[in-house]
Amino acid sequence: MHIDLFDTEAFERACARVIGVDRPRAGIGTLGEKTLHAILKHFLEPDESRHEIRIGGYYADICGPYGIVEIQTAGFSRLRPKLKAFLPEYPVTVVYPVPCVKWLQWVDEETGEITKKRKSPKVGRPSEVFRELVYMKPCLGEERLTLLILLIDMEEYRLLNGWSTDKKRGSSRFDRIPTRIADAVRVTLPGGLDQLMPADLPESFTSRQYADASGMRLSDAQRAINVLLAAGRICVVGKVGRLRLYETAVQEPESTVL
Repeated sequence: MHIDLFDTEAFERACARVIGVDRPRAGIGTLGEKTLHAILKHFLEPDESRHEIRIGGYYADICGPYGIVEIQTAGFSRLRPKLKAFLPEYPVTVVYPVPCVKWLQWVDEETGEITKKRKSPKVGRPSEVFRELVYMKPCLGEERLTLLILLIDMEEYRLLNGWSTDKKRGSSRFDRIPTRIADAVRVTLPGGLDQLMPADLPESFTSRQYADASGMRLSDAQRAINVLLAAGRICVVGKVGRLRLYETAVQEPESTVL
C-alpha cells in the first residue's frame, strides 16, 4: 500500500465520495454506522475494484498488489479467522483508527436537532490498540502481519438516549466523521510493539508502575502487559509483594513512525 497518509486533498476526496462535500449537514440522518470505515477504505485505496474482494470464505476490505488491508475500528476477535485464511497467501495490514482530537455533538432523536460542537478533553494515543490486541494474541508472532494505527481528528455524533437526566450517560454513538489524519504509526509484529510502551519505564516494573508511566488506567495497563508478554516483548523476573515484576526483553524493535 503506497499512499501519502497526510495527503489532505486525497483525504477530502475520499470524504466527499462517501458523504458529499457539505460535511456534515448533508450526512446527518442519512449516514450509516460505518462512515469512518468507508472513508478510510476509499482513502487508502481509491480504486473500488479492489474493495470487498472474496478470498476463500471471507471478504477482504481491500486487496491489491501490496496485499490485504483490513480496517478494524473495534472487535479484533472477529479478525482471527480471517487472518488465518489470509496470511498464508498474502501480507496483511490491519488499520486501526484512534480518535485524536474529537468534537462531540448530540442529536435529539425526536426533533433531529443537533447541539453545537464541544471538544472532548480526551486525546487519543497509539497505545489504545492494546485493548484490541488482547483478543489477537495468537497472531502476534505473524511476520506478515502489520498494524497501521491512524490518529484521526473527528466529529462524533451521539444520540440523546442515555439513562442519565441529560440523556448523555449510556448514550448510543450515531456516527463518526473523520476530518484529518493527525499522525500514523506503523507497527511490524512483534518487535514494533516496543514503540507503544512508555519511554520512561524503570528497568524493572509492576503493572501499577506501567500504568503510571503510560497514563493508562490500571485495567488497560494490565491488558497491555498481557499483550507484551504474549508477544515476547517483556518477561516476568520476580515479584514485589503480590505484584509481578517485569522487564523488557532484549530484542531489536522493528517499527517505523510515519
